[in-house]
Amino acid sequence: MPELPEVQTTASGLDRFVRGLSVTDVWTDYNSPYYIGSDNIKDPKYFSYFKKIAKRKTITSVSRRAKNVLIHLSDNFTIIVHMKMTGHLLYGGYDRSDPYNRFIHFILYLSNGKNIELSDARKFAKVAIVPTETLHLSSHLKDIGPEPLEKEFTYEKFVEQIAPKKEKRIKPTLTDQTVIAGIGNIYADESLWRAGIHPEETVKKIPMEKMKKLFMAIKETLAKGIDFGGDSMSDYRNIHGKRGKFQELHHAYKRTGKKCSRRGCRGFIIRTVVAGRGTHFCDMHQELSKNSK
Repeated sequence: MPELPEVQTTASGLDRFVRGLSVTDVWTDYNSPYYIGSDNIKDPKYFSYFKKIAKRKTITSVSRRAKNVLIHLSDNFTIIVHMKMTGHLLYGGYDRSDPYNRFIHFILYLSNGKNIELSDARKFAKVAIVPTETLHLSSHLKDIGPEPLEKEFTYEKFVEQIAPKKEKRIKPTLTDQTVIAGIGNIYADESLWRAGIHPEETVKKIPMEKMKKLFMAIKETLAKGIDFGGDSMSDYRNIHGKRGKFQELHHAYKRTGKKCSRRGCRGFIIRTVVAGRGTHFCDMHQELSKNSK
């Protein structure tokens, strides 16, 4: 699933190219009886409502909240796109040779003759439209935690957010979107590797020194993910249909059996399952504390 860096890369890319363009038409083949009554374009009735509002609106900007791309329109409406497990947004003359760019299920036709298209191999993505003034009160966004890269997200705020989860394991706490926005499997594994914390360590048993390291590791790892255009270990592509490069910097994620790349560490990367998710860590510098075993 695209995480904060991938979604930010997508939002920034679209914002650069589509500001000021108008939506001339909308198309989808998502129609599904399983979504009848939902606020999702997969419901045919909702799609008709969506299309009626979106057509002839001008795109004023594109931003991100957690793992959602927000396409802001004139007349104070915002399109919310959650790309879920296999979705990514494409624009204009993108690379059509990549098979991951061929599963088009939603299109916004634009006034410059180009399109914003959603490729979604497993058809899990969500698209909705809400009044901008109630955006963060909507069911799509209202329960999401703070943004980890914002200046206001201090160490004190970090501790405040995870404190209610003190009896929980740290990996699922980091990926809980009500605690912190935008962190998923990849960036949790990489942040914990940087901080030297076992993914199954209980939150309350992590010493303050390591907790501070984790706070910095989260910010550094997410920022690096953005710098390298997101992670394309799986099927994520940017708006031009190109792969990101963060996977070239992995220290833990999907490196099972490889020697730990931390200087001086003699450990190897182990794969386990934590809260139902494949999880990767070093068996030495991320050792689980004795009182947690």
